[in-house]
Amino acid sequence: MAANTKGGNPGGKAPVATPKSQPPTGPQAMVSLEEALNATMGASVRIQTTNPSRPTVEGTLFTIDPSSHTLVLALNHLSSSTTMHLLPLPTIQNLTILSLPSSPLPPLTPLDPAAMLARADEAVRKEKEKAARVNKTVPKEAQELFEGIGRQLPTRWEGKDIVVMESVVVRGPGWRSEDCRAGKDVSQATLTRVKKVVENERRKLEKREVKAPKPVIPAIPAIPAFGGGPRKGG
Repeated sequence: MAANTKGGNPGGKAPVATPKSQPPTGPQAMVSLEEALNATMGASVRIQTTNPSRPTVEGTLFTIDPSSHTLVLALNHLSSSTTMHLLPLPTIQNLTILSLPSSPLPPLTPLDPAAMLARADEAVRKEKEKAARVNKTVPKEAQELFEGIGRQLPTRWEGKDIVVMESVVVRGPGWRSEDCRAGKDVSQATLTRVKKVVENERRKLEKREVKAPKPVIPAIPAIPAFGGGPRKGG
């Protein structure tokens, strides 16, 4: 163990000791928590917090933001897949320096705002596509059929109809092979392929329904008939 620091507010003071040295004493030994942490960036630490769901956390001091009074802790080895944990300084009760860094922290890579916005837009687009594939106006079986066809061929909902490959429409509410419709410019081979996929997926659904256990309703015991008033005598 190298050092202990305690903090309860963003501008608080904390005693700091470095490895292989005696902890200083007196008012002159008190420094701000931000100053103490900045001096030990890259150190392995154990932090006790006021968060009841995670009272203790260990990791590497990565950086500190004095404007928001937030500490960033790397929970695993610093790499491209490092998990970062943000801790508000007022929640820190005790900080123990387990070991000082053996080498300086790697330099931070500049952020590209345009790339970040592009990633955010892409994530939103994928979530919208995912939501559009769930049709809340059709039965569960129709949604499962849609998902089964979609694992093999491109599909999308159009009302209650399933559009396959942008060329064949599986009409609802039947969603059977005989409900498949295609335009004049669609080949018979394409229509036949879609019909076979629909038939196969419907058979899978039927087998799944047969195998599904039916709920067992416990028998209600018979209630004996009431035989009249209370018996007299013994």
